[in-house]
Amino acid sequence: MVPYLRPQDIIDILIMTILVYQLYSWFRNTRALQVVMGLGFLGILYVVTKNIGLLMTSWILQELGTVLFVLIIVVFQNEIRQALYRFSPLRAVFGKQEGGGRLDLLEVSSAVFSLAAARTGALIVFQRREQLDDFLLHGIPLDSLVSSQLLISLFEDGTPLHDGAVVVRDGRIAVASCHLPLSTNGDLPQYLGTRHRAAIGITERSDAVVVVVSEERGTVSLVVGGELTEVAKPEELTERLTHLFGPTVSEEPVKTIRRRLTSNLGAKLATLLLVVVSWLIITGRQGGIVTVTVPIKYHNLPDSLALRSSSPEEVEVQLKVFTSLTPSPKNLDIVADLDLARIREGNNELPVTSDNLQLPLGTVVASISPAKVKVVAQRKIRRELPIRLKKIPPVLRGMRIWLEPERVTVVGPEHLVSRLDAVETEEVDLRRVRENRVIEVKLVAPAPQVRILNDAPIYLRVMVERR
Repeated sequence: MVPYLRPQDIIDILIMTILVYQLYSWFRNTRALQVVMGLGFLGILYVVTKNIGLLMTSWILQELGTVLFVLIIVVFQNEIRQALYRFSPLRAVFGKQEGGGRLDLLEVSSAVFSLAAARTGALIVFQRREQLDDFLLHGIPLDSLVSSQLLISLFEDGTPLHDGAVVVRDGRIAVASCHLPLSTNGDLPQYLGTRHRAAIGITERSDAVVVVVSEERGTVSLVVGGELTEVAKPEELTERLTHLFGPTVSEEPVKTIRRRLTSNLGAKLATLLLVVVSWLIITGRQGGIVTVTVPIKYHNLPDSLALRSSSPEEVEVQLKVFTSLTPSPKNLDIVADLDLARIREGNNELPVTSDNLQLPLGTVVASISPAKVKVVAQRKIRRELPIRLKKIPPVLRGMRIWLEPERVTVVGPEHLVSRLDAVETEEVDLRRVRENRVIEVKLVAPAPQVRILNDAPIYLRVMVERR
């Protein structure tokens, strides 16, 4: 159980509640939400089967979850892209459109009710801030001014473009006779046909406003956010469209905030409860202390210095784990990486802090022992030394040997390089040599910290005098 609640935890819960509820409000009547709920059930089933020891079932669900995650991204890529677009903080700046501000809404309302009086079905989609191109199929581009005569002629029965929806974008008719995605909401009344389900479907996936005319009943309906409302008079439709497309009516901030908090209160409380329960599960191991032994490595050693010694070579780190989602630090390869860019020749003390450790999310450092590392650095020197053949074998009578070149340059710590008198080669077997030969040999580094500055090959020349 969580021993205390930090201010960061409250902010964490509130942010996740807002995000989860926003996603729910966008996708509540779509297939995406139904699939997510199904995946959530499978996730709960996986946790239960794993905890009670059903190995085969939990293994199958785990492997199935990986495949389903990829399938969700492929199948619902349009919904995912739309959600990311809605979350974008720059949407209000770069995605702002006129949204029908240049429309003669009174003329549109007159045309709509003329179609309703003639029992002619119609479906008019008004695009606002969010793009609709991903949801439109088989449309005919028009790019024409909006007029009552044009709208009536487009939807008149028998005309080539009467079947489908008309999309109004930036005050102009952009597309006609296009098909829209249908709503998958199973709670819709049975008397609503394909035209009404398409109107609800496009508004569930975007912020579009749709006016739909029923061919069978001769009624006019306005659809916003997946909600369908019948409109009785042209004046009422004009007023509502003006409210949706015109300037926002200013209201008192307190009333606006109260309305936003209290609307759909049941769903918001359920979302808050879900987030709190999830947070409690995730933070179930808060406060646990784990001690791990962490090795030390170094980087950014100056070129003019060599590392002579360091102590200790590892430190004991106590880690505090805040979440059960984090793997145990004992199973992770944690390393203390120290920067040597500012060390000087001689003895140095470097502090070991949490900044030197790469820890998983939800894990913090409680203590480090020892808190400092002693590093001894020494100046590098460069010397030119003769090359010597290692363990010279017995030379046959009349055989002469020599190395080319005879000297090589080495660089390394002063205490090592100053003691060297030569650089040896690898062993060479000359017992089977019967004629003149040139053998390429390799040099052996005197110590791991000593580097040989030589790119050219080393040759051993053998000359056999014939008698």
